[in-house]
Amino acid sequence: MILFVAMSGVVWGIGAVMKTPKGLRWAVISVLFAAVLLSHLILPDGHPLRMATGGSAQSWLLLGGVLALFLLYRLGLGTLRAMAQPADPPEKQGTFTPVELDRYARHIVMREIGGPGQKSLKQAKVLVIGAGGLGSPALLYLAASGVGTIGVIDADQVDNSNLQRQVIHTDAEIGNAKVFSAARAMQAQNPFVTVKPYNRRFTLDIAPELMAEYDIVLDGTDNFDTRYLSNSCAVAAGIPLVSGALTQWEGQISVFDPARSGPCYRCIFPERPADGLAPGCAEAGVIGPLPGVIGAMMALEAIKLITGAGAPLRGDMLIYDALWGETRKIALKRREDCPDCGHLHASG
Repeated sequence: MILFVAMSGVVWGIGAVMKTPKGLRWAVISVLFAAVLLSHLILPDGHPLRMATGGSAQSWLLLGGVLALFLLYRLGLGTLRAMAQPADPPEKQGTFTPVELDRYARHIVMREIGGPGQKSLKQAKVLVIGAGGLGSPALLYLAASGVGTIGVIDADQVDNSNLQRQVIHTDAEIGNAKVFSAARAMQAQNPFVTVKPYNRRFTLDIAPELMAEYDIVLDGTDNFDTRYLSNSCAVAAGIPLVSGALTQWEGQISVFDPARSGPCYRCIFPERPADGLAPGCAEAGVIGPLPGVIGAMMALEAIKLITGAGAPLRGDMLIYDALWGETRKIALKRREDCPDCGHLHASG
């Protein structure tokens, strides 16, 4: 038996060096064991091979029985474990760890959210265009709320002048790409979410394919070219577009969702304004906390869309005047001749 153990060790060692699969190594040792047992059954007493391997078949039969029971036990245990485990990993099923349940407890106790709503948030995929003034609070609150997958696209770097309002970035991040700065802040806030940073411009060559991967898109950009592009791609993908804009003391927000009977962005703004009529924040200025107000509301609208809670601003625009503390809401109408979404209304 010592000879068999030695030969088995040699087989296992050679297999390990050659990186042979363990199953194949066990198969070779099993063949070796069967050959030794067979020699004891067919060779006469006193044969040198029998004498070299113990002289009697009884010990080999006993060893074979023990090994068979051990293998049956391992097989049964593996089967039971497979039956006890879910077919998909927990993250695909939307299940939560105890830490997550504690983290989202204030959501789960709400009638409008509850466990099913939090599960929907975990399974949702939201794309945020821009990691600046509006994107900063939106990204932080999407992550804090437990949105499972958050994409952020922006090609800019953090600048000192951003820090007056873009609260997701810090002084230490000056000079770094905004998307990576934002991703670090979001992961630090909530390690249970997946962040996908895209350090590049949101352009036509990637926009349709990228947006097709997400359920909702938030547009926090400050130029009309990107707004029109995000609108047309969202219409084509059939997903809601949460759009925010601001200048000086005033902000506005709406949900454009023509796939569900609402207007799209181009229905309301069919043409870009003339130069100088809609100056950006760099020219006109913006009060620091205003992007936080509108950006947080954008995250809130996304959460409502995901969970089905309340009434999203679909077909309405909310305008907030921070200087005088006033809000007003105006109804928005779709245009049948809209070049982006008119075909949806005609077919509907």
